[in-house]
Amino acid sequence: MGAPWQDDQVTRRGLILFAALGVAWGIPYLLIKIAVGELDPAMVVISRSAIGALLLLPVAIFRRQLIPVLRRWKPLLAYTLVEIVVPWFFLSTAEQRLPSSTAGLLLAAIPVVGVGVAVVMGRPARLTASNWLGILLGTVGVAALVGLDVAGSDLIGVAQLSLVVVGYAFGPAILSRWMSDLPGIGVVAASLALAALIYIPIVAVTGSFPTAWPSPGVVGSVIALGVVCSALAFLLMFTLIAEIGPMRMTTITYLNPAVAIVAGALVLGEAVTVVTIIGFALVLGGSYLVTRKRAPEIPADPDAAPAVAEAAEGVEEETGPAATR
Repeated sequence: MGAPWQDDQVTRRGLILFAALGVAWGIPYLLIKIAVGELDPAMVVISRSAIGALLLLPVAIFRRQLIPVLRRWKPLLAYTLVEIVVPWFFLSTAEQRLPSSTAGLLLAAIPVVGVGVAVVMGRPARLTASNWLGILLGTVGVAALVGLDVAGSDLIGVAQLSLVVVGYAFGPAILSRWMSDLPGIGVVAASLALAALIYIPIVAVTGSFPTAWPSPGVVGSVIALGVVCSALAFLLMFTLIAEIGPMRMTTITYLNPAVAIVAGALVLGEAVTVVTIIGFALVLGGSYLVTRKRAPEIPADPDAAPAVAEAAEGVEEETGPAATR
C-alpha cells in the first residue's frame, strides 16, 4: 500500500491516532473549568506550560532541536505570546464565567478568523464561493451562540474568548511565515518553557499562588493539561501528520468541539440546548467550508515545523487550528 497521503484509505493506526488527538485537544476545556474552580488562571497557565516544557525539553535537547529555535528568538517570542501567554490566560479566565462546552465550541471559529489573519499578514486567501459560504455560516453560528445561548452577564467571557480565537489564528501564521524551517518539537518545547518563565513574575506579583493545597481533582486536571493536552498531544500530532498527511489532519478541528460538549455534559452536567446543537452545526460546517482544500496533500516530515504550519493551514494560508492547545 502506498503512503497514507497517496490513497483514500486511512489506516487503523491513523484512526486511532486521530481519535486520541481529538480527545487530547477536546478535553482541555473541561480540565480548565475544573482547575479554575480553585486556582487563579495565571497559576493554571504556569503549571500547564511548565509541566509540558519539562516533558518536551529533554526530547528536543536529545534531538538537538532546541538551539536552532532559540536562535530565532524574536518570532519565537511573538509566537509564544499570541499562542500561549495571552490565549491560555484569557481562556482560563473566560471559563470562570462560561461553560466549558461553550468555550470549546466558540473556539471552533478559529479557521474563519484565520481568513482575516491571512489578509493582515499579507497572504490573503484566494477564496471560492464555498469558502465565503463557510465564513457566513461560521459567523451566523457564533452569533446564534452568543445571542441565544449565552447570558448577558457572560458577554465578558465571550470577549475574552474572542482574544483567544485571534491569538490562536495568528500563531500558525507566525509559524508558517518565520519558523517553517524549524523542528516542531523544538518550537513547542521552547515556547512552553518561555511561557512558564514569563508567568513566574506574573504569578509572584499578583499573588496567584493558592493559599491551600488544591483538591485532588484540581491537581489531576492541571497534570492532565500539561501531560496529555500539551506534551503528549504534540507527539501525537506529529505522528498523525506523518500517518495521514497535513491536510487531513486539519479535520481534527471538527472533532475537538464535539469532545468538549460531550465531556462538559457528562462530567459537569452542562446543558446541551437546541441552540448549542444548531450553533455547533453552523460553526463546524462553516469551518469545514473555509478550510476546504483545493490542492493535493503533501507528505510532511513529522519532526519539522512545516508539518505544524501545514497542519495549521486551511485552504492555502493560515486558516486552520493553531498548533498549541
